[in-house]
Amino acid sequence: MALDQLTAPAIIVSASGMATGGRVLHHLKAFAGDAQNMILLSGFQAAGTRGAALLAGSPSLKIHGEWIPVRAEVVALHGASSHADCPQLLKWLTQIPRPPERIFVTHGEPAAADALRQHIRRELPTEVAVPELGESFSRPGGVSPGTAGSGRG
Repeated sequence: MALDQLTAPAIIVSASGMATGGRVLHHLKAFAGDAQNMILLSGFQAAGTRGAALLAGSPSLKIHGEWIPVRAEVVALHGASSHADCPQLLKWLTQIPRPPERIFVTHGEPAAADALRQHIRRELPTEVAVPELGESFSRPGGVSPGTAGSGRG
């Protein structure tokens, strides 16, 4: 909170993936309204997040129930994501001695998740799914949760 009282030039590094929570919200409230400041976003900003709104040029952000004007320069630093990309994930998956029977892709925008699903399916003889909201799956072999390895299933 003391950082938000700074009056001298400073660089504040704060994390919250897509400005969705945490300390970064206090920093945005304190500094986004000043055109002398810069907000540097690294990595992917998912649709519907404050980070995406900033990149789209939103004139204000709702933070803690209050609309905060955005006058600071907003810049995206592309290529700085900490997430593995498709080739890294495929390399990791193909090095597993016994590939999983089923893989679920649950991260990313729908088109990107489906593209990853297709890449994995071409490389591995396994079932790959991108679950929809509310969709359910049974465990392979009919084993129910809690019985695997117990001698009862």
